[in-house]
Parts: sequence; structure tokens; C-alpha cells
Amino acid sequence: MKIAIINGPNLNLLGIREPEIYGNKTFEAFFEALKTEFKTVELIYFQSNHEGALIDKIQELGFSFDGIILNAGAYTHTSIAIADAISAITTPVVEVHLSNVFKREEFRHHSYISPVAIGTIGGFGLQSYTLAIQSFI
Repeated sequence: MKIAIINGPNLNLLGIREPEIYGNKTFEAFFEALKTEFKTVELIYFQSNHEGALIDKIQELGFSFDGIILNAGAYTHTSIAIADAISAITTPVVEVHLSNVFKREEFRHHSYISPVAIGTIGGFGLQSYTLAIQSFI
């Protein structure tokens, strides 16, 4: 099984950015722990702050992977283009958020990703990614 984790803008700052919301562990350290926990799953990780790069990666992997876990960051609430990319591929996508977006600012309550994802997991910190992997298994 091949699963890609794709993170959007500002998620490269996990571990130092707003630790009261996002925790103090870097995603790279967490990703190494995921690979150890899910030894039978081929996991890859990609992060970009650029919308086009995220779309390119979704299109690149979207016909050959068993699943994509996408945390589009703020693009969740703004990017019709990312939603269109998900609609165009055959690989199922799970939308992930570290925080419970419904406990945050009103503009975060709308997602362009949710209607084209097979499911959404949020509010469990980094554990949201673990739950997403388990959903594919």
C-alpha cells in the first residue's frame, strides 16, 4: 500500500509555530515515527507553501497511489483549484487538520476540500494523520 501525505502552507513550521495550537513536534520527526509504526505501508511526504506545487503533486500521485492524506492548510478555505485537482484524480483523498477548525475563526469553517474528499479528520493534533492512515488500511 502506498500513501502520500501532502502538507500545505506553513506546515513546515510545525514544532515552532503556535505550539499552543499545533504542538512542539516537527512534522519530519513525526513522519519518521509514522514510518516505524506503519512498516507495511509505503509512506511519502511532501510539503509546499505554493498552491501550484501542491496541485502538481496531487496530479503526479493521483493515479498511482492508494491514498493521499492532505492537509491543505489555509488553502482548505480558499482553493477551488486544489478541489478541482482532487476531483480529477482516482486516488482517494482524506482531508486532515491538526486543530478543530470549527473552534477557530469563522472563515475556517468552510472547506473546498471536504466535498471532494472521502472523509475529514481534524482536531486530534498529529494523531489526525495516524487516524487517516488507519482509515486507508
